[in-house]
Amino acid sequence: MSLKVYNSLSRKKEDFKSITEGHVGMYVCGPTVSGESHLGHARPYVTFDVIHRYLKHLNYKVRYVRNITDAGHFEEEGREAEDKIAKKALLERLEPMELVQKYTNLFHWAMNEFNTIPPSIEPTATGHIVEQIVMIEKIIKEGYAYEANGSVYFDVEKYNTDFSKIGMPYGILSGRNLEDQLDTTRELDNQEEKRNKADFALWKNAPPEHIMRWPSPWGEGFPGWHIECSAMSNKYLGEQFDIHGGGMDLQFPHHECEIAQSAVCNHKTMAKYWIHNNMITINGRKMGKSYNNVIKLSEMFTGEHPLLEQAYHPMTIRFFILQSHYRSTLDFGNEALKGSEKAMKRLWEAYQVLLKLDEIEDTQAVVLEGEEDIDAKVNTLLAEFDEFMNDDFNTAKVLANMFELVPIINGIQDKHIPLNVLKVETLILLKQKLKVYIEDIFGLKQEQLGGNKLDSVLQLLITIRKEAKSKKDFVTSDKIRNELTNLGVLLKDDKSGETTYTIQ
Repeated sequence: MSLKVYNSLSRKKEDFKSITEGHVGMYVCGPTVSGESHLGHARPYVTFDVIHRYLKHLNYKVRYVRNITDAGHFEEEGREAEDKIAKKALLERLEPMELVQKYTNLFHWAMNEFNTIPPSIEPTATGHIVEQIVMIEKIIKEGYAYEANGSVYFDVEKYNTDFSKIGMPYGILSGRNLEDQLDTTRELDNQEEKRNKADFALWKNAPPEHIMRWPSPWGEGFPGWHIECSAMSNKYLGEQFDIHGGGMDLQFPHHECEIAQSAVCNHKTMAKYWIHNNMITINGRKMGKSYNNVIKLSEMFTGEHPLLEQAYHPMTIRFFILQSHYRSTLDFGNEALKGSEKAMKRLWEAYQVLLKLDEIEDTQAVVLEGEEDIDAKVNTLLAEFDEFMNDDFNTAKVLANMFELVPIINGIQDKHIPLNVLKVETLILLKQKLKVYIEDIFGLKQEQLGGNKLDSVLQLLITIRKEAKSKKDFVTSDKIRNELTNLGVLLKDDKSGETTYTIQ
């Protein structure tokens, strides 16, 4: 069975055929690093990590590009002249790029905790200002953008009049027509500069208070939100590439704008397949600041949030995400997460039992009536792993099959089922398949000391070391540091006296 993916552009499943045989170019919209990553960031990056891993499993050579948005633009968020990064930097008494680095590091730390494979290329918006300006100049030259008071806007109405010559209509991805877009467009500052209400900014003139600014043919300013992804995907993946991914909330306006901009420059649809993961809700409600239910990833890992009853290990969260199809709504709740914690523990324990089964001497066991069907059942369940993943990456169904295998593995371990009900080749295949899927494709790994217990132990050692230092017992404090270093746990003391750790 060949790989089928749901293409948001056509609204149907399509056979996946890469533009260049054996190679896949994939672009995924990355985080805006004006603050710490939150729970909403967990789903897209885990989802596309699994897609990345599965494509590699299918022997594709994948170039995975995921950007970092580190420039203040945010017109579509309703504060046209506000630079979130500069504003947050002022509050935290940091230089804007110091703040960007801080939150980029935190994002990378969280992705490492989730055991995601780093992208092939991770370009930044500020590192590609030249490419964005060049693209804007080309759009102006083609007649689909105009300058007004040092800002540049994309002419949506003209594009939609001419789209048949250059690409697809604006709104094709989200299913919105131009009238709907006009009805839902926010009243922003400087609306009088635009020819039409639906036009979006490619470049914004920077007011005096705007810290992050760059020279351009239109004066000092900063890029619009959408142009960065068009420019960077074009640079690293070409005029057309295989997969563009992101959360469903990015379909409009972000991805619609990308499609239009790139069509003007290249006269083709920038990506062949558009893949979008669905949203996360918390206890049935959309996550948002107004609901006070935005949970930072560090809070998920420590349990330090009013909505959390306990800390949740990153692998528990990753496992929970994989239990639902990526296009279905995912609701985070304490009971559901606790259930995932128990389920993953049960699966991992059975997996560890399986790895040792060849050590069990069971050649004299008698195969009872009905047990001879177990071998066939195991082979069927394993064969369906590939079927389900080839059907639009259905991780939920693969996990369901794994849990049908768990009682068989445990039954053999407990000797309720004789080992020789499985043919030698079936046992080998079972081990291989579970290893490939659990570790290599799903990216799961063992929760050390039951998840947050490891952190508790390390924090206890850090406290003991701190007390030793306060008593000038440097022999004890140095011994704790050195022994932890030998175990691959590195301690770092900051200027304020706080100590953090990283595990190598």
